[in-house]
Amino acid sequence: MPTSSGHGLDERLRRALGARGQRFTEQRAAVYRYLVSTTSHPTAEDVFVQVREEVDGISLATVYKSLEALVSCGLARKLSPIDGSARYDGDTSPHHHARCLACGCIVDVPDVPGLQAARDVIRAPDGFHVVEARLELSGYCQSCGGLHAREARA
Repeated sequence: MPTSSGHGLDERLRRALGARGQRFTEQRAAVYRYLVSTTSHPTAEDVFVQVREEVDGISLATVYKSLEALVSCGLARKLSPIDGSARYDGDTSPHHHARCLACGCIVDVPDVPGLQAARDVIRAPDGFHVVEARLELSGYCQSCGGLHAREARA
């Protein structure tokens, strides 16, 4: 996880963008700072609601473009949408996700050595070059799990 200081994050962002020939902007910095400060795996709309309090006049389109720039620089991950809304993760350390089937929340699941060993054993079809492997668990979070269990018994 990046350092928590705003200056350290801005410098990391400036270097990553520069390496890809992209410009550093205060809007991108605000989006990045918010993204690394939360574990909620927000949608672009969620990021927009939070960042517009800090950056006057920022648009939803600018937030989308900023998020895509962060993903292209390797400073964020775009999580595949199941419900139609992509979510973003500012934690690029090796980890996985668990998604609640009831409320849609996403929580981090630490990477473990056994998962890496399993990925090494699984072979892609000939000619297919794997760049990344992700594990996503689906189930019910602590809040929804009890409710779901009660409904199943009824």
